[in-house]
Order: sequence, then structure tokens, then C-alpha cells
Amino acid sequence: MGLIKTSILNAIAVIIKMLTLLGINKILAIYVGPAGYAALGQFQNAVQMITTFASGAVNTGVVKYTAEYHADPDKQIAVWRTAGTITIYGSLFSALLIAILNKPLAQWFLQDQSYGSVFLWFSATLVFFTLNTLLLAILNGKKDVVKYVIANILGSIFTLIITTVMAVKFGIYGALVSLAIYQSLAFFVTLIICLKAPWFRIGNLYGKVDKKVAINLAKYTAMAVTSAVCVPLTQIFIRNHIGQTLGWESAGYWEAMWRLSSAYLLFFTTVLGVYYLPRISEITDFKELKKEIWAGYKLIFPLTVFSGLLVYLLRDWIIVFLFSKDFLPMSSLFAWQMVGDSLKIASWLLAYIMLGRAYVKLFIVSEIFFSLFFCFMVFNFTSYFKLEAASIAYAINYLFYFIFIFISLFNIKYKGFEYE
Repeated sequence: MGLIKTSILNAIAVIIKMLTLLGINKILAIYVGPAGYAALGQFQNAVQMITTFASGAVNTGVVKYTAEYHADPDKQIAVWRTAGTITIYGSLFSALLIAILNKPLAQWFLQDQSYGSVFLWFSATLVFFTLNTLLLAILNGKKDVVKYVIANILGSIFTLIITTVMAVKFGIYGALVSLAIYQSLAFFVTLIICLKAPWFRIGNLYGKVDKKVAINLAKYTAMAVTSAVCVPLTQIFIRNHIGQTLGWESAGYWEAMWRLSSAYLLFFTTVLGVYYLPRISEITDFKELKKEIWAGYKLIFPLTVFSGLLVYLLRDWIIVFLFSKDFLPMSSLFAWQMVGDSLKIASWLLAYIMLGRAYVKLFIVSEIFFSLFFCFMVFNFTSYFKLEAASIAYAINYLFYFIFIFISLFNIKYKGFEYE
């Protein structure tokens, strides 16, 4: 299935997911307020890190090798069994650790030990959380876009229902619990969809660990773990810095801006994950690779710029409609955030080559350096630009990231290292 067909089909799922995310944002804005947004952001970062470690960070590798071994079902099964076994044991061990450390975790991420029970809920359902992402990774790698889209649509609707009920009934506590359990419950929806697939067997997801496969997956584990540490810790640092220097309501404005940015970019980032990663993984000819990347710049990048411009022009209406009037101070963040979003997609079109071709060292070095650079700029810009500092730093960071990735990949090619 080509880029345009994949984009159209994926657009259906993304539009529904965007609508549910925006609906959730509105509900949370009403029931938890700007300061509550900051707490939700902290917990989401915790979930992101923990689930990556718990799953063994193998899902990107599962997508890559499932696509690469499309003509060899036995090799695909070896990948799934190895990944599934790592995921199950990793999740069970992590769940036990989370249950034991629930109060210290609540204190560290939420500054309140009374939220320890939120981590207990997360611990109790963690294995389903990680298995859901594994099944979605297999569907992605198989390029079974229809089932992948259906699973995402039903998962989005399920998330909206759970979050709405929990936030309305229990406020901030309910919202935190819903973030802890919704993807775990969505596992059963994904499972029902996968049961009808010809490749699905319980025995294909658990069994002997293939040493060679495990070594190959370890490359992606290293990259995923780097992202799982750098991205959330960067966001936690920035959120804490804004909260401590400008107040926690300001931190909530930044979190709301970040959520809105993620929501409208969802279409573009999902297409990259659903189409580009498996496609780049299976390409063996460099000219064909360039053709795919150029197609992305002709289609995805202009749409990103147009979407960002539209969001900027409608920013005040969007804030009131999607959040509330209490969030209007975040209006000053939009201009730089939209510039940063466009540069982000421009750079990710190239960065997915690192994932698809397993350029581990380049990925890890760039991820660590630009996370630190982002934090450094925010820390130093805040006294001059106040709340806008984070958005300005975000745009500058992605500008330099794009330049770095372009030069690095150009040098890899012309130093004689062909894309294998």
C-alpha cells in the first residue's frame, strides 16, 4: 500500500484520535485546570519511561524486522516469540518493582505520596499495556493498515470514555488513574481484532528466545531506551523549571501547548510510523530510498506548514474551544511552537532513516545531545523570554537537529557506507 493510500486510510484513524484527544483536553481543562495539566504531564512522562523499560523497548525492532522478513514467516515468528517473551517477563518484573516503590514514585513524579495508589493501578495492568503495544507493532510491521486503523479507532473511543468518566467522577485522581489503565484495557480490543488474523497464534508470542533475533532487537532497545529516558526527562526538567521560576499555572500552559501540538501533528507522526518505518526497513536500493523521502517532503512537509499556520491564525478560538479562557495566556507560545513543529517533521523525515537502517550510534548521540541542548536553552532563555522561552528553544533545537541529521546522513552515504 502506497504513501497516499496509507495516508488516507490512516487519516480516518488519526482524525478520530485527534477528536478524542481534543475532547479529553477539554474535559481535563474543565476538571483539573492549568496546574492539574502539569501533574498529568509529569505522570504521562513516568508512564512513557516505565513502559519502554518494561517492554524491553523492542517494539520499533518488531516493526522493522516484521517488515524486513515479510517473505519469511518463520523468521517473523522468531521475532515475535523473542519480543513477546522479553515483554512479558520485563513487564512482570517492572510491575513488581512499581508496586513496591509506589509511594516514592508518586513523590518524585507528582510531589505527593498520596497518589501512590495510581502507580498501583498502573502496576496491576502493566503487562496488558505492553502487550497491546506489541500487537500494534506486529500489525504495523505486517503493513496490515486496515486492522491497525480499526484497533487505533476503537482504542481512541475507549480512551475517551474511560478518561471522561474517571475525570468527571474523581477529578485529578481519576484522570491520573485513566492514564494509568486505558491502554491496558485497550489491549482486549486489539486482541479481538488480531484473533481473526491468519498469523495470530498465542504460541507465536511466547516461547524460546532466539539469540540472533535478541541481538538484532537490542539495537532498537538501545535507541528506544535512549528516547525513553531523554524525551520524558527533558519534558520533566522543562516543566519543573517553568513551574519553579514562573509558577505551576505557567507550566500548565506549556503542557497544554505541548498536548495541542502533539494532537494536530498526530496525522504526520503516525504516517511516519505506520508507513515510513516499515517501508524504509524493506528498501535495499539507495535511489529508491531517496525517492520515498522526497515523496514525504512533497506531501507531508507542506501539509505540516499549512496546518501550523492555520492553528496559529485560529489560536485564540482554539484555546477557548479546546481548553477554557483560563488558558488564554498560552497564546504567546503559538508562533514559535508552530515553527518548531514544522522543523520537527522536516527533521523526522530524515531521522526515520536512522531507525529504519539501525544507525544506533548516530541516533543515540543526536538524541542525548539535542535533549541536553534543549534543556540548556530553556534554562538560559527563561529570564529573557519568560514563558515563551520553551517554545523559542524548541524551534531553535529542531532547526539545528535538522541540519545535523542532514549532514550526518549525507556523510554516511558519501563515505561509502551504503544503506544495506
